[in-house]
This record gives sequence, C-alpha cells and structure tokens, in this order.
Amino acid sequence: MSTSWSKTGNPSLADERSGQAPRAHVETRVPHNHLMAGLLGHRDELLRVIEGAFPGTHIAVQGNLITAQGQEAERVARLFDELVQVLQTGQVLDAAQVARTIDMVREDVSPSEVLTTEVLRSASGRSVRPRSAGQKRYTDAIAHNVVTFGIGPAGTGKSYLAVALALQALQSRQVNRIILTRPAVEAGERLGFLPGDLMAKVDPYLRPLYDALFDLLDPEGAQRLLDRGTIEVAPLAFMRGRTLNSSFIILDEAQNTTPEQMKMFLTRIGFGSKCVVTGDVTQIDVPGGRSGLVGLDEVLAEVEGVAFVRLTRRDVVRHKIVADIVDAYERAEHARQAQRDESAREAGNMQAHGQRTERAHNDGS
Repeated sequence: MSTSWSKTGNPSLADERSGQAPRAHVETRVPHNHLMAGLLGHRDELLRVIEGAFPGTHIAVQGNLITAQGQEAERVARLFDELVQVLQTGQVLDAAQVARTIDMVREDVSPSEVLTTEVLRSASGRSVRPRSAGQKRYTDAIAHNVVTFGIGPAGTGKSYLAVALALQALQSRQVNRIILTRPAVEAGERLGFLPGDLMAKVDPYLRPLYDALFDLLDPEGAQRLLDRGTIEVAPLAFMRGRTLNSSFIILDEAQNTTPEQMKMFLTRIGFGSKCVVTGDVTQIDVPGGRSGLVGLDEVLAEVEGVAFVRLTRRDVVRHKIVADIVDAYERAEHARQAQRDESAREAGNMQAHGQRTERAHNDGS
C-alpha cells in the first residue's frame, strides 16, 4: 500500500482569514480491489464512520485511490493504512472495530499491531486477540509481570483474556495448572437456600468463569481438564492455607474481596506462578463496602513484578450500547460527585460565616 502526502500549495480563503497553516493533502492507494469493499463497508458504512470521526477533513474515494484533505489528513491516511493491514490478515471490519481503531490512531498506537496479536486459537479455530489499545496493554502486562491487576467496567474482556492467556500458558507448559477463583458474594439480591453440596451451592458464583472456559475449549476437553484437576474452579475461601506453585491463578470480581481476603489471596502465590486479578470498582457488593481492591495500587506501588492496568469504556467490546451505558453511569457519578463537592463547599462557607459572626458578637460584647 502506498501513501504520499504534501501540503496544499494554495491555501483556501478560510485558511488565510483564520491564519491557519495550509491544509495537508494526502493520497493513499489500496493495493487490491477486494480490499476496498472490506475497507469502506456495505454501502460505505465504514467510510461514514471515519468521516464522522474527522469532520474537518474531506475524504474522497476514486477507484483504489483515497484522498484526504484537511488538518487531520495525515492521521486519516494512517488510519486507512492500518485498516488495510488488518484486512490483509483475513479479519473482517465492522463499525465498532473501526471506531476502536480510530481511538488507537488518535492515541498514536498502531492498530495493526494490536489487532493482529494472537493470544490463543480456540478449539473452534477462532483467534483470540486484543481488540483495543487498553486490552493490548493488559495482555502485555500479564506477559511481563508476576501479578497483574485488570481494573475496568463490564465488557472490557478482563476475565476472558485472562482465561485465554492462562490456557496459552498451560498449552506451552509454562505452568502445570490453572486455578480460577472468585469471592462468593451476592450482587445485591438474596439468593436464599441453595440445594446440594458445598460446590453446588457456590457453583452459580463461578459460572462466568466456566462460561469463558467452555467458550475457548471444546466441552469434552474442558471437562477432562477439570476432572483431572489441571483446571480448578473454586471459591476464594478454598485458597486459604495453600501455596500455589507452577500455576496460573485468576481472581475474578476482586472488588468483592475484603482487604483481609485480598492479602490472603496474594500471599498464596508460589514459585513459577503467575496471577491475574480482575475487578470493577464501580460494582462493589461486599458487605460494608470495604473492598480489598480499592487503594491497593498505592499499597503495592513499590513492589516489583506487579502491574495495574485500567481499562475504560473505550475498551468495551460488547454491543455499543454497553459502552454507552458505562459512559452514562460515569457521567451521572461525576455529576453526583460535583454536587457533593458543591454541597460540602457551601456547608464550609456557612460554618465559616457562623464562626466569623460569633467572633464579631463576642468582640462587641
């Protein structure tokens, strides 16, 4: 794929009046006709997404030649270059993936590097890859650290990518077993009496981890590993008193641990082990709100081999409405916090005024 760019020689009247530098003019030629359909989308759907993201840049398509002119023309050309590289790996683009790619280009991250990094190939042959810059930082952190904390909202792939990396480590014999655990805390509702033995009672809490496991492995293979004990799924309480060597350990829903439970869990890590802790600090259900995840980055700031990766709504890979819902909750929380801060300031001002009035009264008497 070839890209050439130059500054437009004759600036527009608008540019002269505003005193802006001449707008860049960039041309990008897509190498193969079949790539154009995947690049622009059905009825130019993906092209419209790109145009909407760069309103100050004019984009024109003529055959295999894409021309961009405007203040962000170079960035638009780079975006098309990166998308073509992704298409050349056999991936199919959709509007959500293009939107995430635009975010990456704005952050000066290479989308082709992020989206072509394979974490694992599932039993069905589907390739598991990071799908955002945040997810790439997360997978890289897991690869290079003993303990990695993945903190972010629902839908950012925290647990799923951790399970995929655990399976990859098991398959490559980096570890001998996988341990998946989470605290058994009810999410705001009372479940009442559950029949069966202890494992049957805690099984509903662990179901999300089973879901990820069975999605990545064929059912028979997953069940065989579970029966052998190569993969263990257990509630957090079962970790007490153990030393976990040569293991890939995942603690899910860690925002629902107490500080004591978190300390207990982190001190289970043995030789040759790797640990991933995932959580969403906006969904704390632990009684009393004493979450073992909140403030832990400050406690462990000086510890080598520990990494914290914070994922945001930009890393949500579920339906677009999930990202919009996360965004709406964040805006509402910011508004509430601003209101609380304003109320606190007003209360402080009233208190200060009362103190001044009292002093003036005392001085007068």
